[in-house]
Amino acid sequence: MNFVHEVTTITSKGQITLPKPIRQALGVTVGSKIAFPLRKGEVVVTRVEAEDTHEDPAIGAFLTLLERDIGAGGHLRTAPDKLAKVMTAAARRARSLDEPIEGKVAL
Repeated sequence: MNFVHEVTTITSKGQITLPKPIRQALGVTVGSKIAFPLRKGEVVVTRVEAEDTHEDPAIGAFLTLLERDIGAGGHLRTAPDKLAKVMTAAARRARSLDEPIEGKVAL
């Protein structure tokens, strides 16, 4: 691959536009995922391969539910009543990140 050097500007929101030659060199398009590993003081832009994403189908379905509801201007109207009540109660309860996790956890 040829050497490619591009410069971009960081917006006030901390965003950048990935220059077209870089997108082409990485083979990324709209919806592609990229990673920014920091190595010895330099950021390296890499394409994230589909098998590297480790998406959980249950979380994906839940996020789709939230996306649809937010798009409709709702407040989890499409969630079952029991789920909405449990989520609301959990959101109001203070948590410590040092609390032990209850139940089995698979990583």
